[in-house]
Amino acid sequence: MKPLTLADVRDIATYELERPTSRPRVIALKRHRRVGVGPVVSVVFENRDTVRFQVQEMMRAERIVGPERVQEELDIYNELLPHQNELSATLLIEVSDRSVLKQVLDSFIGVDRGGTTYLEVDREPVEGEYEGGRSNEVQVSAVHYVRFALTPAQAQAVRSGAPVALRIDHGGYHHRTELGADVREQLAADLAPDA
Repeated sequence: MKPLTLADVRDIATYELERPTSRPRVIALKRHRRVGVGPVVSVVFENRDTVRFQVQEMMRAERIVGPERVQEELDIYNELLPHQNELSATLLIEVSDRSVLKQVLDSFIGVDRGGTTYLEVDREPVEGEYEGGRSNEVQVSAVHYVRFALTPAQAQAVRSGAPVALRIDHGGYHHRTELGADVREQLAADLAPDA
């Protein structure tokens, strides 16, 4: 997927004017890119629109205006964009009950060390590769970034409408979710050769 450039983002003033219509549009888009895997994990597949939205919101929140600082944000967030034959996602451990937050998060320590998260394309598992630095031996972040590197044949299978599922097998958390047609359509577009 093509990286975002300075030409792809709006200055803060322009974004502020566009935000009342653009924000609901991206939130609606994310609903078609979000998958629940069990009771506390959600996965949002990223694309240029979702990443651009994150950059714009960060610029707005942090009042980032200089081109050099905007480029720094773009460089950071462009890392979330998938490469050819790859899907990229944000994995969220969502716990609303603060009294069990630490216990639930602690149960996910090590989830990012491999062998835990899979995208299944026509039942063929593709192991997720996590971005490092989001956990250690005693604590884990509630937000992770994970990539799924598909073979050309697997990418073609997704584009052709093959069944796709997400599976997490970590500690006592064993859940699998079949992706609906709307999510599969989004992923097929992400895997298009010209994306």
